[in-house]
Amino acid sequence: MAKDVKELSVTFERVFSEIKKVIVGQDEMLKKLMVGLLSNGHMLLEGFPGLAKTMAINTFAQTLSAQFKRIQFTPDLLPADVIGTQIYNPQEASFSIKKGPVFTNILLADEINRAPAKVQSALLEAMAEKQVTIAGETHILSDPFMVLATQNPIEQEGTYPLPEAQVDRFLMKINISYPNKVEERQILDRMGRIQINTRVEQVLTLDDITEARNMVDDIYISDELKDYIVDIVFSTRRGTELKEIENLIEVGASPRATIALTLCSKAYALLEGRDHVRSNDIKKIVFDVLRHRISVSYEAEAEGQTSENIIQKILDTLPTP
Repeated sequence: MAKDVKELSVTFERVFSEIKKVIVGQDEMLKKLMVGLLSNGHMLLEGFPGLAKTMAINTFAQTLSAQFKRIQFTPDLLPADVIGTQIYNPQEASFSIKKGPVFTNILLADEINRAPAKVQSALLEAMAEKQVTIAGETHILSDPFMVLATQNPIEQEGTYPLPEAQVDRFLMKINISYPNKVEERQILDRMGRIQINTRVEQVLTLDDITEARNMVDDIYISDELKDYIVDIVFSTRRGTELKEIENLIEVGASPRATIALTLCSKAYALLEGRDHVRSNDIKKIVFDVLRHRISVSYEAEAEGQTSENIIQKILDTLPTP
């Protein structure tokens, strides 16, 4: 097992190296994209325009021998533009189904929060059930199926907050920050030209992805760390034993967060080349798994508290196994 994990981690190092031909910095973001792939979950990337969110996803998809499609979300987008529709053929006097871009392995939902609620509802069925319904008929999506969505902060003009049920379907929400000064100079040297001919090689096949996901299931996590994960998630809810943060939370994380944190920790350990989870793996991934699943109270907003502050308070308070 340990040997297989080590070999697989080397393969993912190759994926990382290919992406780094294009993307400068953002190492943790790229690693967490791989965690999402291994954990069979959807990912939400949030950051201001121009931070290479779309480019990172495009480059990541190029390293996989999987189908890839992109939807540019706009305020006038319709559900049929996402899932497909029924088309009438007058010559044959019959209807046929035209499948939308959701029928793929990797779907880039670019600027997902620029589309209205009816479009988000259409995408929610695909994310939650791995299927869509067109004209009353259910269609099963490809396996694997993964939504990689980008989002501008909701205070940006022309954006809509995503429904809570849909936000909870994202395995992780990754916040993208500005590059540092050294990285920005590297970006200038690499991208400051009209013709950019960087070729990214395919590294992973669909069979490789399936094998890797099966290996994630075999990564060992101790009972003490399982209890630690449950304690963290339970602490985000009203009635928690951590009374100092109880009034800061309006809605806490669901059991889906407990499952997600466990899977992501195991996937993170695999990428580190280990066949077991350490407490540090949980701490590396916990903010991305929980930040979008915690709704802060009005009292917390008045105090300038965020979900990240609450998560940090929980980690500082709970004893680490």
